Amino acid sequence: MGRAFVYVIVGGGVAAGYAALEFTKRGVPPGELCIVSEEPIPPYERPALSKGYLLPEAPARLPSFHTCVGANEERLTPKWYNEHGIELVLGTRVKSADVRRKTLLTATGETISYKFLIIATGARALKLEEFGLSGSDAENVCYLRNLADSNRLVNVMQSSVGGNAVVIGGGYIGMECAASLVINKIKVTMVFPEAHCMARLITPKIASYYEDYYKSKGVTFVKGTVLSSFDIDSNGKVVAVNLKDGSRLPADMVVVGIGIRPNTSLFEGQLTLEKGGIKVNGKLQSSNSSIYAVGDVATFPLKLFGESRRLEHVDSARKSARHVVAAIMEPDKTEEFDYLPFFYSRVFTLSWQFYGDNVGEVIHFGDFSGNTFGAYWVNKGHLVGSFLEGGTKEEYETLAKATRLKPAVEDLDELERQGLGFALAVSKKPLPSPSIDASQSSCLVLEKPLHPWHATAGVILAASIASFAYWYGRRRRRW
Repeated sequence: MGRAFVYVIVGGGVAAGYAALEFTKRGVPPGELCIVSEEPIPPYERPALSKGYLLPEAPARLPSFHTCVGANEERLTPKWYNEHGIELVLGTRVKSADVRRKTLLTATGETISYKFLIIATGARALKLEEFGLSGSDAENVCYLRNLADSNRLVNVMQSSVGGNAVVIGGGYIGMECAASLVINKIKVTMVFPEAHCMARLITPKIASYYEDYYKSKGVTFVKGTVLSSFDIDSNGKVVAVNLKDGSRLPADMVVVGIGIRPNTSLFEGQLTLEKGGIKVNGKLQSSNSSIYAVGDVATFPLKLFGESRRLEHVDSARKSARHVVAAIMEPDKTEEFDYLPFFYSRVFTLSWQFYGDNVGEVIHFGDFSGNTFGAYWVNKGHLVGSFLEGGTKEEYETLAKATRLKPAVEDLDELERQGLGFALAVSKKPLPSPSIDASQSSCLVLEKPLHPWHATAGVILAASIASFAYWYGRRRRRW
């Protein structure tokens, strides 16, 4: 028993939805595209799960956040897939993949063959058991990676109002869930081993601002230690969290956000892996020419910084999904994926965006006692990264453009003084025109010397241009 398609996407996350929309824009006929997903619903915008979905009032619910509303595109409901002849194989786990035969075998025993395969399997949440700890099966211990996780978290939150929550982890999930728990009137303690929150991305000074803000909302931070065990009652519920520093924290619920692991197991031993993900080239093509990878699971060449990386963010998933469809359908017309790393978050009334790379020397700017501040990262004399809290849409766009240009920075003190003004000035500068190679110019002169009248004509022409430029410049000033 089997079916055959031209294009198959394995994985039903954000990237799958954006790829599906791009396929239809490029005219893929009905019946040629299939999406196989372990989740029972079509692709949706995962950022909603740790933001709007957890709100106590007017929470986000499907179908409002199906892809591709995150980029102000069409909302791809089940009806949309049906109208476009896209086969959805949902609630179905892929048991194995045979790269040589171009087939997938599902847990139901069905074989799905393809001409082109896009791996969009994303990543899974790391579990406590992987660190030698037990307790993930307790009814009030929550993770957050998919819609089922969010539904469970909402149910546990509703039964814990007025109680205590312990959040394990100080990264994206930890910070965003902690904010939602506070809004749901639950007392929060965050526990993580690093010296400050969001340690992989932001500086201690920036982190201090956010930690102080969270503290003003009642959040307690316990840093420099980790979970050692749970106290569980006879009903199978966690009642306390024990830490390695000897602390014991009462708990009505626990949220665990300790990282993710790319879902590569189907292709291990068949495709080349690198940095935890499936290695792809600038066209997002794997070591097998019929197979491509996008989103969290792909390790791709980051042209801007000259190295390969695997990025864990929705923006990368969206943009790589669009690019891979172009690369498959029009390979000769599609350039290499040229991506500017982008991360963002919104919690409480705060909103920040980050672009580029967080390496090198950090220059902070703005008013850290106010609502708008930021930072630049300067490496080897060039701006490589930028961060801004509380910016406008135009300011964020300016920051992105300036970061992509990687301008030279000669004076760090001046950079700090200019602050956001530096990015604004850089973004307004025209791109430099191509310069003539001096060695080639000399070679031309030697190969074909100028005759005297050529030289005279050149002098006259140059003088005419200079005179016109002088006249035009004076007239421009009068305007």
